[in-house]
Amino acid sequence: MFGMGFTEILFIAVVAIIFLGPDKLPEAMIQIAKFFNNLKKTVNEAKSTFEQEVNINQLKEEALSYKRTIEDDISGFKNAAGDPLRQLNESLTEIDDEIRSVDYKRGKNIAEGLERDKQASIKPQETKVKEKKAKKKAKKSKSEKKDIATKEKDSSEDNA
Repeated sequence: MFGMGFTEILFIAVVAIIFLGPDKLPEAMIQIAKFFNNLKKTVNEAKSTFEQEVNINQLKEEALSYKRTIEDDISGFKNAAGDPLRQLNESLTEIDDEIRSVDYKRGKNIAEGLERDKQASIKPQETKVKEKKAKKKAKKSKSEKKDIATKEKDSSEDNA
């Protein structure tokens, strides 16, 4: 104990008996034992408290390292994926532009279709009018031919 041998402990006991006397020596020994027990308890408590503090510091360090890892992962995700709100806004803008272009094309196609329908309805009317005019001309030319033929007959009869 404390690096003392048996002879040293015996010497201390002899000196204690001389100074304290045989009556007070047992009480002194009890007091010394209690002192050493209290000292041992205090040292053990300090040691366990220190170990707990060290353990808490280790836990804090681990928690901070996890936090840093999570923050790094989140920043890496943001860098890899970009800003989600910005991407969402860009997507919405693209969708809006696409809808507008489709509406424009649809409107343009509808206008073209209406123009074609109009032209298609005008052409048959023009064709009908032209056909009527052609029929009238054909009737006129037939009647003119008949008139000419009758006049020629009449004139040939007159000549005969």
